[in-house]
This record gives sequence, structure tokens and C-alpha cells, in this order.
Amino acid sequence: MNTKKISVNRFLLMIGLVGALQVSCQREPGTQASTATATSVDATNIYEGVEFDMPKVEEPTIPNYSVSIADFGAVGDGLTKNTEAFEKAIADAAAKGGGKVIIPRGMWLTGPIVLKSNINLHAEEGAMVIFSEDFDDYPLVKTSFEGLNTYRCQSPISGKDLENVAITGPGTFDGSGDAWRPVKKSKMTEGQWKKLVNSGGVLSDDGKVWYPSESSKRGDTAGNFNVPDYDRVEQFENVKDFMRPVMVSLINCNKVLLDGPTFQNSPAWNLHPLMSQNVILRNLNVRNPWYSQNGDGLDLESCKNALIYNNTFDVGDDAICIKSGKDEDGRRRGIPTENVIIKNNTVYHGHGGFVVGSEMSGGVKNVHVSNCTFMGTDIGLRFKSTRGRGGVVENIYISDIDMIDIPTQAISFNLFYGGNSPILDETQSAETEKRDERLLPVTEETPSFKDIYMKNIRVAGAEQALALQGLPEMNLKNVSLENAVLKAKKGITAVDSDGIQLKNVKVLAEKGPALTIYNSKNIEVNGLTYGDTQEPVVKVLGPLTQNVKLESKDFKNTSTQVSKGKDLSNTALTME
Repeated sequence: MNTKKISVNRFLLMIGLVGALQVSCQREPGTQASTATATSVDATNIYEGVEFDMPKVEEPTIPNYSVSIADFGAVGDGLTKNTEAFEKAIADAAAKGGGKVIIPRGMWLTGPIVLKSNINLHAEEGAMVIFSEDFDDYPLVKTSFEGLNTYRCQSPISGKDLENVAITGPGTFDGSGDAWRPVKKSKMTEGQWKKLVNSGGVLSDDGKVWYPSESSKRGDTAGNFNVPDYDRVEQFENVKDFMRPVMVSLINCNKVLLDGPTFQNSPAWNLHPLMSQNVILRNLNVRNPWYSQNGDGLDLESCKNALIYNNTFDVGDDAICIKSGKDEDGRRRGIPTENVIIKNNTVYHGHGGFVVGSEMSGGVKNVHVSNCTFMGTDIGLRFKSTRGRGGVVENIYISDIDMIDIPTQAISFNLFYGGNSPILDETQSAETEKRDERLLPVTEETPSFKDIYMKNIRVAGAEQALALQGLPEMNLKNVSLENAVLKAKKGITAVDSDGIQLKNVKVLAEKGPALTIYNSKNIEVNGLTYGDTQEPVVKVLGPLTQNVKLESKDFKNTSTQVSKGKDLSNTALTME
């Protein structure tokens, strides 16, 4: 094992201790989130209020047989590598037709764990599984990452083509992600950065990014982003350390249950069910350091019939993310994510609380999200895609969402997404997501977002209340917001949008209009309320704007409170 990697990991883990203590006060690891809330969700009411025909999700059936990893020589001292003991325990249970593989209290160092059908990996109270920092334990495997077919290092926990598989119990799984992840200087204090550099590793040529090894640095070349465009596995071997794995990879599995554990410190994404069905994730504590690049909490990709409830997320990237493949690879796969219920989840840090995209080329449909709380996420509800993706996102129902201290948009639709974090750092440019007003041909590469319904949304502090931005050639279609109170520095903007409905929406904007409409059509607004302002309440702009309907009773003086752009046609706006 590389001692340099160990020292680096220990240093970075110390950075995260404050966050760990904070989360421990918020919720004991492994305990059910529902115990801390009055609106508990369980198997008896999870389907209540769902707006579409939702099949009942099947839970795995595990035979009544159990074995402990300690029976196969595992030593819980945090120093002895127990890869073989895990493998033998799982094989023993599988040979009996399946059963529970028990991880007792202790610190269990191990290499990758490969699951089998009819197995429940059960981490008892006080059990901590610590995955090895030795990159040699993780061979390159053919897989999918960020929606593209590629090679990555083997995941710490993986299963493929399985049926009846579970990970349960109040224990903890730690992916030793700090040994893998590059770290940007801008993410640390001067003192933290100095200690990290002194601990080993290598720096980028400009000195702004730390890498754990030369192999990792070679992988992060211009244009590669996270999935290098290579043809042969030998090319990936040259940059193997850069190929950070997702922590839990479950591919093409049926009847999957994750119930109870803490999953933390993943090398890349934390939980990644892919092309699976009958997936249940509940009572989980999903954690990553805030500085972790690609440190997503959950990426549910091309999955059918899923329940996600009573979970807590505190991560470095998007928290609850719905995907279905990227560009041509995703369209060729052609498997949407559909029939998903997401209830009673809490998100602390994250780039987005609930997110769709940007890899959604296979489509997303029939998703219900309710009774969720976002505290300090960069964006609350986040929808993102870009030209070239293709795919259709439709029938999304969102209700009873509470947000506070959102540093950018509380709700964001961005069809010009270029891969940036919501809060740009010195290595990113807003030019990559700049609006392009060219009217391009509509093809299979044109993404479409439509039929998205939001109600009972409360925002107590954000940079912007709501940003609706479609494409000129494919407008954002049929989005409604009803019964909302949005307190933010800036109000609502609608650009290249068609069929937007705002009903009983209160916008408390510190500056600028409550609502700005540009090159959009078929807009209906009634019951709009707002704070006192010296500026126009509503601005309607753009030569392509058509059929905007406002209610006169929502304004004291329409001549001063409703502003019309010089390029607006005479028939574009009506007051009723």
C-alpha cells in the first residue's frame, strides 16, 4: 500500500471532521430520518398523492440464512485487509441459495466487495467498512460513467445482473475518496492547501490543482473532462489513477434495497443504480466533503420503478440526481428513468437538491418529488441539459418543498448547461453556458423539457427565485408553479419558454422586477403578489413574445408596474 496515499487521506479526513461532527448532531449514522420528522413516510403511505400510475415496487426476498465475515478470518482492526474474508462470506451465503452477510462492530479494511444475487450485506451498529487506498486493488473495468460507455476503476461495492440484493444496517461504508480526488486550490484555505501540498502528490502546471499521483494528473488533460475519449484499454491504463470509481455500482439489477447505512467519502459519485428496476433507497445518510469533485450523492440512471425516501444528503455535487445516458451513447441505450417517487429527504450542501440531467438523453418521465428540505444547496430544484443531448423530460410533479439560504437560483431550468458548478470558481467561465439565440434545426439531438408541475414551494432566501431558460428552437414547455412564496434577491425570469403558468405566487425580490418575460409565449399569470418596489413589477420583452396574459387586479397601477419592451408587438400582452 502506498504510504503517501495514506497520509494524504488522513490529512483530508481531518479537514472533514467539522462536517462530520455537524452531521452527527443532525442525525446519528444509520438511524431513520423519519424519526426526526412529523411527516413520516413508510411503505404504507409512500404511494399516497402520486399523480401517475405507479407500480408497486418489489422488495428483495433474501433467504433466512446468515453468516459473519468474522467466521472467515476477518479482523476488524482497521489495518488488516479483509478482501478475501468478504469474498468467502458472500460465496458461502450464495452457495446456500443466499442470505445475510453480517459485518460486526469494528473497522474492516478491504478491497472491492462484489455482491451476488440473494445477498443482504448487513453492517451492524458500530461497523465501519473502510475501502483500501491502494489503487492496485481496483482494476479497470468496462462500465458507464456520466452517461458514456468507458472504463473506470472497479467500484468499492459493485453488482451486475443480480436479483434480490440489499445493503442494510446502521453501519458505515467509507470509500476513502480523498485518496483519489484531485483538489482545487480555490476550495481550501491557505493553511489547508499548504498542508495538502506538503503531504505528497503532484500539482498541475499552473499550481492550482493537487493530484494524488502523476497518473492522475496525466488523465486531467484539456478536453478529457471526466471521460477521456480513448479507444483502447491500454490508453486508460496510462491514466488509471484518474479513473475514479463510483462507490456503489449496481448495473442491470432487479429488486434492490439500500436501507440504513451511511455511505461516505466516495471517490466519484456515491450511489449509482444503472439500468436497474425495483430500486428502494431509504433511511440512508449519504455524505461527501463539500470540496469533492463529482461527489454526487445519488445518480439514478436509466432505472424503472424506484422509491427514494427518508434520506439525508450532504455532498460535494448534486444530491439526488436523475439521469439516463449522455448524447449518442444515451440515445443508443434508449432506457429512460421512469416511475420514481422521492419523498421526505433532507439535503444540506450540494450543487443541487433535486436534479434532472444533464445526462438525460434516454429520457425521464413520471417522477414525483414531495416533502423535501434543501438547506444551503447551491440550487434547490435543478433541470439541466444542452444542445446535442436529445431526450425528453416530462411528467415531473414537485410539491411541498422548503428551501433556505440558496446561493444561486432556488429553481433553475438551464438548457445551455456547459458543465459548470452553480457557483463558478477561478477555473470556470460563464461563457460555456452563455445563451445562444441562434435558431437551430430540431433533430434527435435537441433536448425537450415539458409538463413539469410545481406547487407549495417555499423559499426563504436565494440569489434568484426562478430561472426558466429553454432553447430558441425547443422552448421549455408547460411548466406551472402554484402556491409559492419566493424570497430572493432577484425574481423570476422566463426566456424561450412556452406555456408557463404562475398561480398564487408571491415574489419578494430585493431588486429588479418580480417577473421578467423574454421571447416567450402562452404565459398566464394570476394571483401574483410582490413586495414594495420602486421598479416595474413585471417586464415583458422580446420580438418573439406572444400571448402573455396578466390580471389587472394584481396591480395597483399597470401603467407604471408593467413595463413593455420597445420590440414587443402590440398584441403580445393582454391585461384581463
